[in-house]
Amino acid sequence: MISSDDSLINEDLAPVSLEKRTWSRWNIASLWIGMAVCIPTYSIASSLIKSGMAWWQALLTVLLGNLIVLIPMTLNAHPGTAYGIPFPVLLRASFGTRGANVAALLRGVVACGWFGVQTWIGGAAISSTFAMCTGINPAEGATIAFLGITAGQLICFLLFWAMNVFFIWKGMDSIKWLEVLSAPFLLGVGLILLIWAVTKAKGFGPILAEPSTFPTNSAFWIAFGGGLTAMVGFWSTLSLNIPDFSRYAKSQRDQVIGQAIGLPPTMVFYSFIGIVVTSATVVIFGEMIWDPIEVINRLGNKWLSCVALVALAIATLSTNIAANVVSPANDFSNLAPKWISFRTGGMITAVIGIIIMPWKLVADPHGYIFTWLIGYSGLLGPIAGIMIADYFILRKKHLELSDLYQADGIYRFTGGFSFAALAAFTLAVLPNLPGFLSEIGVLLHVHPFFKMIYPQAWFTGFGLAFVLYLLSRKFSPVPIRH
Repeated sequence: MISSDDSLINEDLAPVSLEKRTWSRWNIASLWIGMAVCIPTYSIASSLIKSGMAWWQALLTVLLGNLIVLIPMTLNAHPGTAYGIPFPVLLRASFGTRGANVAALLRGVVACGWFGVQTWIGGAAISSTFAMCTGINPAEGATIAFLGITAGQLICFLLFWAMNVFFIWKGMDSIKWLEVLSAPFLLGVGLILLIWAVTKAKGFGPILAEPSTFPTNSAFWIAFGGGLTAMVGFWSTLSLNIPDFSRYAKSQRDQVIGQAIGLPPTMVFYSFIGIVVTSATVVIFGEMIWDPIEVINRLGNKWLSCVALVALAIATLSTNIAANVVSPANDFSNLAPKWISFRTGGMITAVIGIIIMPWKLVADPHGYIFTWLIGYSGLLGPIAGIMIADYFILRKKHLELSDLYQADGIYRFTGGFSFAALAAFTLAVLPNLPGFLSEIGVLLHVHPFFKMIYPQAWFTGFGLAFVLYLLSRKFSPVPIRH
């Protein structure tokens, strides 16, 4: 048992005991397969190909981005496995016992947005399945005035939402088994879809024969830089809160190997499936179709389509629960541990997922992947830089576990806030702000320098925060218990 303050701990935020750290490398790998197999992964290469890349350049960008993000992923996972602590508790070491809430909520709010979007996608899969099996399309009919969707669409959305709530209510152990059971099934369905496309099109289709369309080398490198940051941004959220999962790992070896065999290969494989199937649709249907739900609707076999749509719903569910519920549930719990449990935090996330009306977010696809992914990566990159600099460089992987749960411990800093971390974070975010505001049309005239660095927002923010935090600690050394 550790000495603790009840304002900073509850059963869900407490360190995981050694006997409960049961996740093997295969559990960790299954977790990543379950999260990576989803519609955004299927279609993410499309934005790169549409920007002018050849298919192999797009796939290489996906691979490099995921290999890069694997580095902060495994580094930030280390303290989770070593001490059994979740992400918001780890943040207390660098941001302070109260300042940790600032960084945690930034991560949590992004997850709430993703939760809503993925729930809408899962509801769309249910809607298509129902239409396929019954001939009644829930998307047809009059829309509800203040919502902008039909009653049928709302019911399908809420049905999928309720499936998510079931696993939230059951807790982390149910999430572990959801990922383990769904991973091989989802990979199998993806392989079947790939075989169907190649067989039906009698080859791989025209996309794989298309060369790069960039007029100059510099145009390619600009698109490559933005694409690489988008790939890193895709999982920059999980690279922060990975301790929420690695705290259950049996060993550091298990978390590292599990992530290495689960994340990059799955992302490349499923992105490749998206490229090949889309390429085949040009031959099969006479047009390029990037939306897998629309492809499945056109398979020509009602029951095969229904099975594929159910698989798509399971894929979305497994991604949503692990990637977009666990973190905000812990982050909200960290605000008031005495009153908010993991279950309560998860329910808060679920309710926000409805309130934001995600169908309206998805309805405006302009810059969705690049603006969304790069934009929030500019916030999350600096947090990752500070966490890694603090744990590995300054503290040499040593944390005083008991003090992480004490309001008057060494991690209280100034009234619970680490101004060194908050200052480094703010200064690291600022250079990317003009580029982001220009991207969304708020600023019309921005210096070319800011437009140049914005596509690399995660890298810029990470590097600046890493250096600035170490410099700030020269003037405000980390407290150490003697």
